[in-house]
Amino acid sequence: MKMINADRIVPITKLDLISMYGVILKVGSVNVTKLDATDVEGDFSAAAGTYLCSQPVKSFDFTGASGTVYFVPAYDFVGFTKSGAAVTVSGDVDPDGASLYSAALSSGTVTITKVGF
Repeated sequence: MKMINADRIVPITKLDLISMYGVILKVGSVNVTKLDATDVEGDFSAAAGTYLCSQPVKSFDFTGASGTVYFVPAYDFVGFTKSGAAVTVSGDVDPDGASLYSAALSSGTVTITKVGF
């Protein structure tokens, strides 16, 4: 296998996409902590902090009063809750399994933003 193709593009072979997003965030001075899912389906839960989900997210439950999470939505993404209850969400998610988003909980509202590089 050639490392450089005709367009002089070097493929990423040692990192998965989400790990590469983590590297980009760290280089951009965003201090994130890796967060693992509570199950293999992609259900996550976390208190206050700034996190990067380690796999595509099906659901995310904020257990603290505030927090930020960077995530890739799974194809079966269902959304966010606050301590198990429905929460107001501002912003849209296209669950394509590859795009990076941030979700910030503040004052009971989750604001979703697509991260562009």
